[in-house]
Amino acid sequence: MNPLKSVAGTIIGGVVLAVILVLVSKGNHLVFAPVANSLIIWLHVLAGITWIGLLYYFNFVQVPALGDAAADEGGPGGAGITKYVAPRALWWFRWGALVTWLTGASYLAHTGQLDDAFALGMLTDPINSYALTIGIGAWLGTFMLFNVWILIWPAQKKILGMVEASAEQIAKARNVAFMASRSNTLMSIPMVMSMVGAHHGFVM
Repeated sequence: MNPLKSVAGTIIGGVVLAVILVLVSKGNHLVFAPVANSLIIWLHVLAGITWIGLLYYFNFVQVPALGDAAADEGGPGGAGITKYVAPRALWWFRWGALVTWLTGASYLAHTGQLDDAFALGMLTDPINSYALTIGIGAWLGTFMLFNVWILIWPAQKKILGMVEASAEQIAKARNVAFMASRSNTLMSIPMVMSMVGAHHGFVM
Protein backbone atom coordinates (compact mmCIF):
# COMPACT_ATOMS: atom_id res chain seq x y z
CA MET A 1 0.00 0.00 0.00
CA ASN A 2 1.28 3.45 -0.90
CA PRO A 3 1.77 5.44 2.36
CA LEU A 4 1.14 8.70 0.49
CA LYS A 5 -2.51 7.71 0.02
CA SER A 6 -3.30 8.38 3.70
CA VAL A 7 -2.50 11.23 6.07
CA ALA A 8 -1.23 8.84 8.75
CA GLY A 9 0.96 7.01 6.24
CA THR A 10 2.42 10.28 4.99
CA ILE A 11 3.24 11.48 8.51
CA ILE A 12 4.78 8.13 9.50
CA GLY A 13 6.76 8.08 6.25
CA GLY A 14 8.07 11.59 6.94
CA VAL A 15 9.17 10.61 10.45
CA VAL A 16 10.91 7.48 9.17
CA LEU A 17 12.67 9.50 6.44
CA ALA A 18 13.81 12.09 9.00
CA VAL A 19 15.25 9.40 11.29
CA ILE A 20 17.04 7.75 8.36
CA LEU A 21 18.56 11.10 7.31
CA VAL A 22 19.82 11.73 10.85
CA LEU A 23 21.40 8.27 11.06
CA VAL A 24 22.95 8.46 7.58
CA SER A 25 24.36 11.98 7.95
CA LYS A 26 26.20 11.19 11.24
CA GLY A 27 27.51 14.73 11.58
CA ASN A 28 28.63 16.64 14.65
CA HIS A 29 25.00 17.57 15.26
CA LEU A 30 24.60 14.10 16.81
CA VAL A 31 27.39 14.90 19.28
CA PHE A 32 26.41 18.42 20.23
CA ALA A 33 22.62 18.14 20.29
CA PRO A 34 21.18 16.21 23.28
CA VAL A 35 18.69 13.70 21.91
CA ALA A 36 15.83 14.65 24.27
CA ASN A 37 16.22 18.37 23.53
CA SER A 38 16.32 17.74 19.79
CA LEU A 39 13.26 15.48 19.88
CA ILE A 40 11.19 17.97 21.92
CA ILE A 41 12.17 20.89 19.69
CA TRP A 42 11.39 18.85 16.57
CA LEU A 43 7.90 18.01 17.85
CA HIS A 44 7.43 21.62 18.99
CA VAL A 45 8.28 23.01 15.57
CA LEU A 46 6.11 20.46 13.72
CA ALA A 47 3.12 21.17 15.96
CA GLY A 48 3.75 24.92 15.71
CA ILE A 49 3.80 24.82 11.92
CA THR A 50 0.49 22.93 11.99
CA TRP A 51 -1.08 25.40 14.42
CA ILE A 52 0.11 28.66 12.89
CA GLY A 53 -0.30 27.36 9.34
CA LEU A 54 -3.97 26.67 10.01
CA LEU A 55 -4.35 29.99 11.83
CA TYR A 56 -3.11 31.75 8.70
CA TYR A 57 -5.29 29.54 6.48
CA PHE A 58 -8.39 30.53 8.46
CA ASN A 59 -7.54 34.24 8.46
CA PHE A 60 -6.05 34.67 4.99
CA VAL A 61 -8.04 32.09 3.00
CA GLN A 62 -11.15 30.54 4.56
CA VAL A 63 -12.80 33.56 6.22
CA PRO A 64 -12.38 35.87 3.19
CA ALA A 65 -13.48 33.05 0.86
CA LEU A 66 -16.63 32.41 2.90
CA GLY A 67 -17.35 36.14 2.82
CA ASP A 68 -17.06 36.11 -0.97
CA ALA A 69 -19.24 32.98 -1.16
CA ALA A 70 -21.95 34.62 0.94
CA ALA A 71 -21.93 37.68 -1.34
CA ASP A 72 -22.09 35.60 -4.52
CA GLU A 73 -25.79 35.28 -5.27
CA GLY A 74 -26.49 32.08 -7.13
CA GLY A 75 -22.96 30.78 -6.42
CA PRO A 76 -22.10 27.45 -4.80
CA GLY A 77 -22.03 28.99 -1.30
CA GLY A 78 -19.80 27.94 1.57
CA ALA A 79 -21.78 24.98 2.93
CA GLY A 80 -19.20 22.45 1.79
CA ILE A 81 -16.42 24.29 3.61
CA THR A 82 -18.38 24.71 6.84
CA LYS A 83 -19.61 21.11 6.80
CA TYR A 84 -16.52 19.21 5.66
CA VAL A 85 -13.42 21.42 5.81
CA ALA A 86 -13.81 23.62 8.89
CA PRO A 87 -14.46 20.85 11.49
CA ARG A 88 -11.43 18.88 10.31
CA ALA A 89 -9.22 21.96 10.14
CA LEU A 90 -10.33 22.99 13.63
CA TRP A 91 -9.40 19.54 14.99
CA TRP A 92 -5.83 19.89 13.73
CA PHE A 93 -5.81 23.57 14.76
CA ARG A 94 -6.76 23.13 18.40
CA TRP A 95 -4.67 20.01 19.04
CA GLY A 96 -1.74 21.56 17.19
CA ALA A 97 -2.02 24.53 19.55
CA LEU A 98 -2.04 22.33 22.64
CA VAL A 99 0.88 20.15 21.51
CA THR A 100 2.87 23.26 20.56
CA TRP A 101 2.40 24.75 24.02
CA LEU A 102 3.08 21.47 25.87
CA THR A 103 6.24 20.68 23.91
CA GLY A 104 7.47 24.26 24.33
CA ALA A 105 6.89 24.11 28.08
CA SER A 106 8.50 20.65 28.19
CA TYR A 107 11.61 21.95 26.47
CA LEU A 108 11.91 24.87 28.90
CA ALA A 109 11.35 22.54 31.86
CA HIS A 110 13.88 20.02 30.51
CA THR A 111 16.51 22.73 30.19
CA GLY A 112 15.67 24.26 33.59
CA GLN A 113 14.37 27.52 32.08
CA LEU A 114 10.60 27.21 32.59
CA ASP A 115 10.25 29.41 35.67
CA ASP A 116 12.76 31.99 34.46
CA ALA A 117 11.11 32.17 31.02
CA PHE A 118 7.68 32.88 32.47
CA ALA A 119 9.32 35.41 34.81
CA LEU A 120 10.82 37.04 31.67
CA GLY A 121 14.38 36.41 32.79
CA MET A 122 14.02 38.42 35.98
CA LEU A 123 14.91 35.59 38.36
CA THR A 124 18.60 36.24 37.77
CA ASP A 125 20.86 39.26 38.05
CA PRO A 126 21.63 40.37 35.42
CA ILE A 127 18.44 39.51 33.54
CA ASN A 128 18.70 36.26 31.59
CA SER A 129 18.32 37.55 28.01
CA TYR A 130 17.50 34.10 26.63
CA ALA A 131 14.72 33.62 29.19
CA LEU A 132 13.43 37.13 28.50
CA THR A 133 13.24 36.54 24.76
CA ILE A 134 11.80 33.02 24.86
CA GLY A 135 9.53 34.11 27.72
CA ILE A 136 7.91 36.80 25.58
CA GLY A 137 7.10 34.10 23.04
CA ALA A 138 5.91 31.71 25.76
CA TRP A 139 3.50 34.27 27.20
CA LEU A 140 2.17 35.17 23.75
CA GLY A 141 1.73 31.46 23.00
CA THR A 142 -0.11 31.02 26.31
CA PHE A 143 -2.54 33.84 25.52
CA MET A 144 -3.05 32.35 22.06
CA LEU A 145 -3.70 28.87 23.49
CA PHE A 146 -6.30 30.38 25.83
CA ASN A 147 -7.99 32.02 22.85
CA VAL A 148 -8.06 28.74 20.92
CA TRP A 149 -9.62 26.58 23.63
CA ILE A 150 -11.66 29.08 25.66
CA LEU A 151 -12.91 31.45 22.96
CA ILE A 152 -12.48 30.14 19.40
CA TRP A 153 -13.40 26.46 19.79
CA PRO A 154 -16.58 26.95 21.89
CA ALA A 155 -17.68 29.71 19.50
CA GLN A 156 -17.01 27.58 16.42
CA LYS A 157 -19.08 24.72 17.83
CA LYS A 158 -22.06 27.09 17.87
CA ILE A 159 -21.28 28.50 14.42
CA LEU A 160 -20.92 25.04 12.85
CA GLY A 161 -24.05 23.66 14.53
CA MET A 162 -22.19 21.18 16.74
CA VAL A 163 -24.09 22.53 19.76
CA GLU A 164 -27.50 24.14 19.89
CA ALA A 165 -27.50 27.93 19.74
CA SER A 166 -29.96 30.66 18.88
CA ALA A 167 -29.41 33.02 15.96
CA GLU A 168 -28.35 35.70 18.43
CA GLN A 169 -25.86 33.37 20.13
CA ILE A 170 -24.43 32.34 16.74
CA ALA A 171 -23.99 35.97 15.71
CA LYS A 172 -22.19 36.70 18.98
CA ALA A 173 -20.06 33.55 18.56
CA ARG A 174 -19.02 34.67 15.06
CA ASN A 175 -17.73 37.96 16.45
CA VAL A 176 -15.93 36.27 19.37
CA ALA A 177 -14.26 33.69 17.09
CA PHE A 178 -13.31 36.34 14.54
CA MET A 179 -11.75 38.74 17.05
CA ALA A 180 -9.93 35.97 18.95
CA SER A 181 -8.59 34.52 15.71
CA ARG A 182 -7.43 37.91 14.46
CA SER A 183 -5.83 38.62 17.86
CA ASN A 184 -3.95 35.32 17.58
CA THR A 185 -2.79 36.20 14.07
CA LEU A 186 -1.49 39.54 15.36
CA MET A 187 0.27 37.90 18.35
CA SER A 188 1.73 35.12 16.21
CA ILE A 189 4.05 37.56 14.44
CA PRO A 190 5.98 38.72 17.55
CA MET A 191 5.67 35.20 19.00
CA VAL A 192 7.56 33.69 16.05
CA MET A 193 10.09 36.54 16.27
CA SER A 194 10.64 35.69 19.94
CA MET A 195 11.02 31.97 19.33
CA VAL A 196 13.55 32.52 16.54
CA GLY A 197 15.16 35.45 18.36
CA ALA A 198 15.86 33.37 21.46
CA HIS A 199 18.44 31.43 19.47
CA HIS A 200 19.49 34.10 16.97
CA GLY A 201 19.15 37.24 19.06
CA PHE A 202 16.85 40.24 19.14
CA VAL A 203 16.82 41.29 22.82
CA MET A 204 20.06 42.42 24.49
